[in-house]
Order: sequence, then C-alpha cells, then structure tokens
Amino acid sequence: MKLNVNLPGHGYPIYIERGSLTAAGQRIPVHRRTCIVTDDGIPAKWVNTVKDALPGSFVVTIPHGEGSKNLATMQQVLEQMAEAGMTRKDAVVAVGGGVCGDLAGFCAAVYMRGIDFYNIPTTVLSQVDSSVGGKTAVDLGSLKNIIGVFWQPKAVIIDPDVLSTLDDRQIAAGLAEALKMGLILDPGLVDLFEQDPLPVDEIIARSVDLKRMIVEEDEKEQGRRALLNFGHTVGHAMEGAWGLDAWLHGECVAAGMDFMLEDDTLRARVAGLKQKLGLPEIPVPETDVLMDYIRHDKKTGDAHITIVTVAEAGNGQLSRVPFDEVRRRIEARKQAAAGEHTEAAHE
Repeated sequence: MKLNVNLPGHGYPIYIERGSLTAAGQRIPVHRRTCIVTDDGIPAKWVNTVKDALPGSFVVTIPHGEGSKNLATMQQVLEQMAEAGMTRKDAVVAVGGGVCGDLAGFCAAVYMRGIDFYNIPTTVLSQVDSSVGGKTAVDLGSLKNIIGVFWQPKAVIIDPDVLSTLDDRQIAAGLAEALKMGLILDPGLVDLFEQDPLPVDEIIARSVDLKRMIVEEDEKEQGRRALLNFGHTVGHAMEGAWGLDAWLHGECVAAGMDFMLEDDTLRARVAGLKQKLGLPEIPVPETDVLMDYIRHDKKTGDAHITIVTVAEAGNGQLSRVPFDEVRRRIEARKQAAAGEHTEAAHE
C-alpha cells in the first residue's frame, strides 16, 4: 500500500508493505552519505538490512529508551554527522521507534539548516502515529517534547515484518495509540479491536491513513490536529511524574484517555479493550504533581488549556477549559476508581 501526504511544497509517500526494508534503496536515493540513527534495542538484522540497502551509509547507535531523547544525545549524533563530512545534499534515516524518529528528525532539521530525513519506524507506536506528520523534538529534563520543530520526512517506510521481534508489552503500548485514533476519528477502527485475532496490519494501515488526513488538514497543529493529543494531557503528566522510563508512552496515553471519556458505557468498553490488549493499570500520582506537569506542557496557554474529550467513539471534541476543570476531572476519576476498587474488594 502506498499513501501520499499532500502538503504545500513538501508532500511525501508512506509505504506500508511487508518486506519493504529490503527495498529501502529503491525508496531512498543512495548516491550520498546517509546517517542511519538507531538504538541499541533494535535487532541488528533490521539495521543491517537497511544499511546493506544504502551503500555508503553509516550507523549511529544511541541507548534505547526515552532517557536518550535529550540535547546531550542529540549533540553526540550531530557531532558524528559532522565528523563523517555530511553535507546539505546528504540524509538522515531513522530506524527505530518514536525516540529514534523524533531525535533523528530533529538532527536532520537543524544540521546545516536542514537536510533530507527518512523515517523507518520499527515499533507499533511509531508506525501508527509518530512516524507521520513531521513532529520532531527532544525532552528537557522530564518535560516531554519541549524543544523541537516541524520537519516533514521525504518518505516513511513501514514494514510490519519488523514487529515480529517486539515483545507483547511494546505491541500493546503501540496499539493504544491506534485505539486513540479510532476513539477520536473512526468508530470502525475501534470495532477492529474487538476482533480475534487482532487484525494488526489493518489497524496500522487505517491508523496511518487517519493520521495522514489530519496532517494534510492541519500540518502545524493550529486546529483539528490537536485532536491527536487525546489521552496526552494527563498521560504526559503521568509519564513525567513517574520518570520517563517507568512506563511506556502508549501505556500512559491509554491511562490518560480515561480522564477525558465522557460516557460511562464507552469508558467501560475502552477499559475492556485495554484489558484485552494487556495494558497495565498505572497508579495515578498526586493531583498537584500532575497539575504542575500539565501547566508546563507546551500545549497550554496562560490560564486555560485545550483538552480533547470523547463522548462517543469516533467523535473527539476540542475544548478550551480552565486548569481547574482538568483538576476536577483528575479528582473525579480518582474518586471513582477508589469506589470501583472498594466494590471489587467486597465482591
């Protein structure tokens, strides 16, 4: 399958095909220096497959995990690019998950004021979401994605075969982002999660197509693209509060969605789907701690914040609300959860 992201002046293709890693040299121009950015958690066979397809390429490996998504690691990558003599005609290729994609894309955006970037996502989460759309960033301490730019890739190559080496936890965390996409935009995508076995390839393709449509409509997140932040307002705060490597990003997004679901029947359905996927129940930190992270989030304004709520599957809504409304939602869900646990203990 080939999808096209049509943007003014810089559209690009998305290839979704099993075995497409071996054809990377047909999608990425090879007559130049290419820096492949990966992490030490990516199986060598995937990295070597891409390297073999790109003559003259070299590999820069960063430690895996959110802890590497920072300015210090970025500087190390840029230094190796400069030492390799890369020019404005050369390119950066990310082979990895969202951390690799975000950091490698940011490096490409700032090296010599911008060089070509290609994204080859190897996790479910990066395939269904972060690889498409041009958001690149690094964290500053525990503040996620606070430093970054929009830098669209020249192409995205999605090969579902690479998911065979992922563990169940990583797959579930990635599918949480796809579930998010269905809840805000496509009830049919939510329905796919109730099938057995899960049609993972179809879920990926449908999620990517939804992301493509949103990016085309709102590239710089001035309007409807903000819907993609569903689950992230509280989820990012939980991620920061527990330390960026304590829980996976998708796990925190799944937990964060619960605070913004407006219908009890839908909330119960989503809880069942999260249980089916094997997503963990993440303890909710103190409300003051969460609110401190939320106030520092890049998506906030002075006195209000834009939140995404869902009352029915496929119909996400943007609302500008005071911070006290977010606090109220956190407290309400904590109280409800405490009551549910008490009832369960008496059964």
